[in-house]
This record gives sequence, C-alpha cells and structure tokens, in this order.
Amino acid sequence: MDIAGMSTLISQTNLQYQVSVAVLKLAMEVVTAQTGNMVETVEETVKALEGSVKPHLGQNVDVIV
Repeated sequence: MDIAGMSTLISQTNLQYQVSVAVLKLAMEVVTAQTGNMVETVEETVKALEGSVKPHLGQNVDVIV
C-alpha cells in the first residue's frame, strides 16, 4: 500500500473514532437525563406512598395546657 492510501485509511479511521465518541457522548447525556427524571419520579412516589401507608399519623396534635 502506498503512503497516500495509508494516509487516507488513517484519516478515515480517525474520523470513525471521533464520530463514535460523539455518538457515545450523546447517548450518555440522554441516559443521564433519563436517570435524573427517574430519580425524581421515584422520590415523588415514595412521598405519596409514605402518606398513604399510615394516613392517620400526623393528623392530630395533643396539647396539654
């Protein structure tokens, strides 16, 4: 293989690598955003379930004067 062909092959390989890295970065950003949304949803669900398990707790306060 001549030098020009080698140079072209190396350039194409480098470009493929850069594109792969860019796509992986985008995928990581999407997963991070989805994970954040999932955590928020779970936290809201836990708060709702905590209130519904024993709804009578915290409703009344006994005060002695």
